[in-house]
Amino acid sequence: MTEFSFALHAQDGAARTGTITTAHGTVATPAFMAVGTAATVKAMQMRDVREAGTDVVLGNTYHLMLRPGAERVAELGGLHAFSNWPHTILTDSGGFQVMSLAKLRKVTEQGVAFQSHIDGSKHLLTPERSMEIQALLGSDIQMQFDECVELPNTRAEIDRAMQLSLRWAERSKAAFRGGPGQAPFAIVQGGDQADLRKQSARALVAMNFPGYAIGGLAVGEPQEVMLRMLEETVPELPETKPRYLMGVGTPDDLLRSIERGVDMFDCVMPTRAGRHGQAYTRFGRLNMKNARHATDTMPLDPESACPAARDYSRAYLHHLVRSGEILGMTLLTWANLAYYQQLMASAREAIREGRFADYASGVREGWQRGEVA
Repeated sequence: MTEFSFALHAQDGAARTGTITTAHGTVATPAFMAVGTAATVKAMQMRDVREAGTDVVLGNTYHLMLRPGAERVAELGGLHAFSNWPHTILTDSGGFQVMSLAKLRKVTEQGVAFQSHIDGSKHLLTPERSMEIQALLGSDIQMQFDECVELPNTRAEIDRAMQLSLRWAERSKAAFRGGPGQAPFAIVQGGDQADLRKQSARALVAMNFPGYAIGGLAVGEPQEVMLRMLEETVPELPETKPRYLMGVGTPDDLLRSIERGVDMFDCVMPTRAGRHGQAYTRFGRLNMKNARHATDTMPLDPESACPAARDYSRAYLHHLVRSGEILGMTLLTWANLAYYQQLMASAREAIREGRFADYASGVREGWQRGEVA
């Protein structure tokens, strides 16, 4: 039986590359996880998600418990079979969505009572229920239930939520019922308070989780604050276990976080941008709604391995976007996801060869030389 493991292969400064092994395959790190919140990467077929270079897809406890229901997914063979993704799946615990989406939320020591943003139905999500849902879904990596607060916020509120998340971490770990190749991850909280981040990290490390996430960032704070929190937090986490920065971010966010020792990322940015006419490329970010693209016969990137970026002109993509055609959303989402995965693959190669700093600098120079429009 396959056991969950993490192997570190090379390090260049704080940047590092390795392999996570789960029940459903291996994940090369640094890794960008395609966000498949409701058992789908929006506008994409799973086949194309995989061919773009994706090793792991993210699903979400909050959304899947509401629709179609975790018990139903289990009856249908689990999330891997249900979504036609036979590779690694990570599920978020629902803590962030309860904060950002749910109505009439009430937080207690037991958990969070809330009303669904979909139909107003009432629910109680606790650490035990969150882990039960993730077990029913059958995900390979299951996140502890936590409380995420918005930034900026008061120190007292950040401290309260962090301490509660620590207690919920203990309960989440005790409630984990995964089999071989599955693992629970803890989540470091503490907002923009460095000492609270360190306190959270040290307490979670003492609980000996198989992996550690850094949560509660990219929730309204400037990039420099996020990076400073990483600099304070990452050194507190074990070198022998994967480090996951939740909900981040732009291509530049990813490169700067890899520079600081992060192994895993997820973000809706490449898929959401694609649905709204934005393309991420090695030339920078392009707004395909702009009239300047209307007669441009050049593709997004003639050297890309992704058909969406290589085989369609900017003029055609502009036409699709301006016409509201679904194909435009699909092609731009596909191209964006492929760009993110190529960014990760090239980062892994650069780390192995000891030239990550030069690689990151060269990527940024390419964005600056390109025309962001």
